[in-house]
Amino acid sequence: MMRLKRGRRRLTAAVLTGVLGAAVVSCGPRNPAAAATPGRAGGEHQSPAKADYAGLADVPEQVEPDGTSILVGDPQALTTVHLYEDPRCPYCKEFETTGGGPVLTQYVLRRKVKVEYTMASFLDGRLGGNGSKKAVNALRAAVEERKFAEYHTVLYQSQPPEEVDGFTDARLLQLASKVKGLRSPSFDTAVKSMKYQAFVDSTEKVFSAAGHYNGHAGPGTPTAEVDGYRIPVEYSGLLYKGDLFDRYLARVTRRAAT
Repeated sequence: MMRLKRGRRRLTAAVLTGVLGAAVVSCGPRNPAAAATPGRAGGEHQSPAKADYAGLADVPEQVEPDGTSILVGDPQALTTVHLYEDPRCPYCKEFETTGGGPVLTQYVLRRKVKVEYTMASFLDGRLGGNGSKKAVNALRAAVEERKFAEYHTVLYQSQPPEEVDGFTDARLLQLASKVKGLRSPSFDTAVKSMKYQAFVDSTEKVFSAAGHYNGHAGPGTPTAEVDGYRIPVEYSGLLYKGDLFDRYLARVTRRAAT
């Protein structure tokens, strides 16, 4: 099994090199420099075995056995994308709203990819406040209602400016009202009481231990690992180019199926 996983990591790295080709992607937290030729849409690689999910409301989700990762998607999907994100991170918002995030959602709906989320809260320490912690707690509460994926989307679409500690209890509940079936007395209480504080603390520890970037604990956000292969910082611009990310996932999932 370990040999198979190492082989998948090497293959995924090779696919990344092939997709980028001679494209130049600048170093830094993002700033992609390369233009890309649009690739094929993920729908052209639809699995014949199972029907697509109609929408995020139908996608299964659960807390993983490690107690810190949240899994979204068909557990039998052959490709796994692991994301490290902070709810207050503006680069995460860019990824989730205008970059590779919407593309990734389509692969999840088509059962090609499952996504593991490690939700960090390090920006509270750097910027002050506790909005990231409150948002991660609320996202964990949403898993109990099978509404994590939908709520996750809403939070990034409505993310306050990074320097503003805008994810208050009131704001989180207001945004939860946009997700059908999420608000309930138990959910509201979980948000207001920080019911999942232990989860918030544990996920931050996992994030901090996952690697270091730019002199800080943690790998930076967003960071993506595809089948165990972490996309290098120098190629992180891939995450903000939907067409490039689509081409990458198309090739990874196609090879995983062979």
